[in-house]
Amino acid sequence: MSRHPILLHPAALAFEADADASILQAAERAGIALPSSCRNGTCRSCICRVLHGTAVHLIEWPGLSLEEKREGWILPCVAAAQGALELEAPLARRIAWPED
Repeated sequence: MSRHPILLHPAALAFEADADASILQAAERAGIALPSSCRNGTCRSCICRVLHGTAVHLIEWPGLSLEEKREGWILPCVAAAQGALELEAPLARRIAWPED
């Protein structure tokens, strides 16, 4: 299974995500908290903007407008990295060190 590096700005928090895992799940496994609530792409609590790289939504139509998608906004609770990814996530913070 391929893994992709993800970097969150401005905190410079880095982690890796499996290609089939949501970015939110991967962040939590790495001990990083992102705002979240519904975890199904409707509440928009986790909204982040892609700075570099590509992410794909795992559901057909997440709670984003077409314009927001064009501007690079994603919902990490229902999005997966397609390669190395840098996100603008100002509320991201480390919550714990991941267990080995």
